Amino acid sequence: MYNSTGDLLDALKATPDTLTALLKGVSQKQAQTARGGDENWSVVEVLCHLRDAEEFFIKRMQAMRDQEDPAIIGYDQEALARERNYKAADLQKALAGFLSFRQQAVAEFSKLSPEQWQRTGRHNEMGEITIFGQAIHHAAHDAIHCAQIARQLGSK
Repeated sequence: MYNSTGDLLDALKATPDTLTALLKGVSQKQAQTARGGDENWSVVEVLCHLRDAEEFFIKRMQAMRDQEDPAIIGYDQEALARERNYKAADLQKALAGFLSFRQQAVAEFSKLSPEQWQRTGRHNEMGEITIFGQAIHHAAHDAIHCAQIARQLGSK
């Protein structure tokens, strides 16, 4: 039998190494000019998006873990990118922020009991979600954006 939560945690633990390897030797200028994806974001903007998504990921898990079926509110990623000025962000600071949030997330998710993984919240756009389902979505989100960064830097 598969250890689904263990496999999921392993996937979440792998993203920092993937991002660190992808960004090794990438200059600030390269990271700001290599664009792509649906949003046409630069590598720096994608990394800021991953960092901020990680922050929301942790808060959502904590709410579902600690409250009965809490409201989970979606956010406007484009508005957040403008508010936090992703375009001008420092590559290394954005990476450090992501790595710090991911370390916190893995530590907190590792402590969840099997019952806690199934705790729910009510997302205003998606309806009922579980901690486990959110974590699967997040691991897929990581993979999509790591592939995006790899494509964007393909000609570096």
